[in-house]
Amino acid sequence: MRSDIVKKGATRCAHRSLFNANGFGSEELSRPLIGVCNSFNEIIPGHMHLKSITEAAKLGVAAAGGTPVEFPAIGVCDGIAMGHTGMKYSLASRELIADSIEAVTMASGFDGLILIPNCDKVVPGMLMAAARLNIPSVIVSGGPMLAGRFHGRDISVSQAFEAAGKFAAGQMTAE
Repeated sequence: MRSDIVKKGATRCAHRSLFNANGFGSEELSRPLIGVCNSFNEIIPGHMHLKSITEAAKLGVAAAGGTPVEFPAIGVCDGIAMGHTGMKYSLASRELIADSIEAVTMASGFDGLILIPNCDKVVPGMLMAAARLNIPSVIVSGGPMLAGRFHGRDISVSQAFEAAGKFAAGQMTAE
């Protein structure tokens, strides 16, 4: 296993002690280490549910005989970053995501990955990491963000942006 570089041999006793400090015993360390990376955060509405998907993925890894090791990925919300200097960071975040996943995976000796993204910059960032690493990887998309409700009808963020444009053009009142 790739993860033997961080688990086996007398020279890896300090490595094992660090794993032990995280609650991993000899049984967990005898199995493949599977990195489970998700982009949950509290700034992107479409990422709020990724914790529950991650927990299910971790249970699946354990049931299949692996040891899941969760770690995070960043995410930038295009909708919140739009219209100010923050938009400069949205596209660039793809490289940051790919680089950070690659760094954690290589430094930790993971045998495989489960990547749980959402949004149009996080998905490609995670795909780029999987391609670079060339280890067994599974991508589990969080799916589309659901519409909200306003005055009894469904309304999406796209409609909110359209309304802002109509207001700016004088085609819609603030009310």
